[in-house]
Amino acid sequence: MMKKKTHYIYESKFKLQSSKYILSFIPIVILIFSLVFVVKVFDTSVMEGASQIALLVSSAVCVFIGMSFFKVPWQSFEDGIKENIGNVSSAIVMLLLIGAIGGTWMLSGVVPTMIYYGMQIVNPKIFLVICCLVSAAVSIVTGSSWTTIATIGVALIGIGQSYGISTSWIAGAVISGAYFGDKISPLSDTTVIASSTVGVPLFTHIRYMMITTVPSMIISLIVFLIAGFTFVTDAIYDVSDFSNALKSTFNISPWLMLIPLATFVMILFKLPSLVVLFLSAVIAALFIPIAQSQIIPHLININDKMTFVYVIKAMMVSCYGNTSVVSSNAVLTELIATRGMSGMMNTIWLIICAMCFGGVMMASGMIANITNLIMRFIKRTVTLVASTVFAGIFSNVCISDQYLSIILTSNIFKDYYDKNGYEPRLLSRSAEDSATVTSPLVPWNTCGMTHATVLNVATLSYLPYCVFNILSPIMSIVVAAIGWKIYRKK
Repeated sequence: MMKKKTHYIYESKFKLQSSKYILSFIPIVILIFSLVFVVKVFDTSVMEGASQIALLVSSAVCVFIGMSFFKVPWQSFEDGIKENIGNVSSAIVMLLLIGAIGGTWMLSGVVPTMIYYGMQIVNPKIFLVICCLVSAAVSIVTGSSWTTIATIGVALIGIGQSYGISTSWIAGAVISGAYFGDKISPLSDTTVIASSTVGVPLFTHIRYMMITTVPSMIISLIVFLIAGFTFVTDAIYDVSDFSNALKSTFNISPWLMLIPLATFVMILFKLPSLVVLFLSAVIAALFIPIAQSQIIPHLININDKMTFVYVIKAMMVSCYGNTSVVSSNAVLTELIATRGMSGMMNTIWLIICAMCFGGVMMASGMIANITNLIMRFIKRTVTLVASTVFAGIFSNVCISDQYLSIILTSNIFKDYYDKNGYEPRLLSRSAEDSATVTSPLVPWNTCGMTHATVLNVATLSYLPYCVFNILSPIMSIVVAAIGWKIYRKK
């Protein structure tokens, strides 16, 4: 009789646990199906409201399940949303400043000048390799993939378009290089967060990442080289029409390179990112009436030229408003059309909705439930690393922010790594190999949304070509399976 009763208790507990896991997956399944549906229906206009509604509906389902079945009070959800949105407040300000840089660097002639000179010196067949290497170098120096993509990345997109190369391939090469540099730069905030959260010295963490990062980068460069020699033909070598259109629309001058030079000097002096972006946008805006006075009539309708009001209005429009300068080349006209800070508003709206979803998922305990389910399957080193990698990717999908994903993944697995005698640098590396690099591959993640907006290439369009970002988590698992330099505590 006692045995039967005990069996009944175990069976009830199993059913309770199973239902808890099933309920925890429901909001995510609804979100994925909703996003697939809205992408199919709305296509390129999906960020203008459809994706935001999908995220809010999924958030509402999560709150309903949490309050009805998990008995989580409403205040917990509200606190979770507030905390999540607060964590990305600086990223929102950075987005606005990136929008300002996009407008001012374009209309002051910085980006057109970079495109013009870049076309003169770059061989189209190795262009993708150059994109990846240049982006990596800039990202190492700046410590910021976002800044790299918003500045150099935009210029490289322009150069590549003049050669007729697919923007998806270019964006993939730029993002691959930018995230490689971001991972190994001691100035990178994600690198500092990953090492400090686990308690690993910064340069120990960077050196240990080289084991997985360098092979992934080498393979990526080989892929980009093969791709360049495969689809870039002699037929697209003639870029004279594009070059002439640039020269007739903008005043091309090497003096304009002083603006990005000043930006890099500020970065080298370790000024805060927001300060660097703000000053860079202001300096570029001041150059518009000086270097490109002929395009100001396209921006504003004012008779008194070179007055204080005239200059200020030109600067304001370039930073914030929608601007369109017509050139003799249709591709160039499309490229130089900027929306400034106003062009970032849909992205910011999407980020806030994504943070709402991440906040309620954490507050409801659903992320913890799913993670506990994963932990039950850990048996060996390779499954431990694979579980960490999966948790990092999963967090990017659910929480929609790379910083929170790194912190959450590290905190979830910290005790497990410690109790089983693994050195903490294995955890910090696994977290960065997944949470950092896969963030631009998720359309509703802060990184995925930002890069798609800045480069004007949809996240799902460039995703297959972000070779480094795809390889990094796989390489982390492969190295663990081989057992190469997997250290235990002495």
